[in-house]
Amino acid sequence: MAFFRCDVMSESLGMATSVLVTMPDTGDLAAAPVVYLLHGLTDNCTGWLRYTQAEHLARTHGAILIVPEVQRSFYTDMACGPKYFTYINQELPTLCHRFFGIQPVPERTYTMGLSMGGYGAMKCAFTAPQQYAGCAGFSSVAEIQAELPQLCRWHEDQAIFPHGIVPPQDDLFDLVEKFRDGTCPMPRLFLACGQQDSLYPANLRLRDTLQAMNWPLTWYEAPGDHNWFFWNDALGRAMKELLEN
Repeated sequence: MAFFRCDVMSESLGMATSVLVTMPDTGDLAAAPVVYLLHGLTDNCTGWLRYTQAEHLARTHGAILIVPEVQRSFYTDMACGPKYFTYINQELPTLCHRFFGIQPVPERTYTMGLSMGGYGAMKCAFTAPQQYAGCAGFSSVAEIQAELPQLCRWHEDQAIFPHGIVPPQDDLFDLVEKFRDGTCPMPRLFLACGQQDSLYPANLRLRDTLQAMNWPLTWYEAPGDHNWFFWNDALGRAMKELLEN
């Protein structure tokens, strides 16, 4: 695998930021699946490649990995801060096309993430389903209205959503409502959560909501907590499920 660390100037963020990219060194890159792999609240863009077999799994599936940096933003256009969602969902694919020639082909584009990144991945897929063939969320922050204040050590939630009010475009349960009439394409989902994870009950509620809508969904649970052992296993299962089928 080829490995690149790219520091780019983002117009959406108004600053330079880092992106890690791994690319297969064999095969047709133009036909390779592209996976946007999103980090969690206490990590940065290096976490997935430091603590899991992400690069090995990408090599196995002939996939390109794109791992962006978003700080503690919850992949959101912050009320008092940079526009991280615009960056991830709109600007980043354009930058990857410009610098690496990666074509934004929806039929082979996927978004995956853990915890905060699981929330971000699903928000991308639910907001712009026409851009993604599939999405995976591991131990995701599913109910952001209730969970965000408990997770933000420095009250950065007030910079993201002042007064604790989460608008519909940032709430996963609100976002899926537009799919109920059957007019929007439903990207395939792989959701996973450890049974001892504090986020497990909320993930079950999201799973049940999606299953009631007949969403094309694979659910995986196993004994486990909010940790890299579970996420490494879940990533392998998600890549096999989404990229091979």
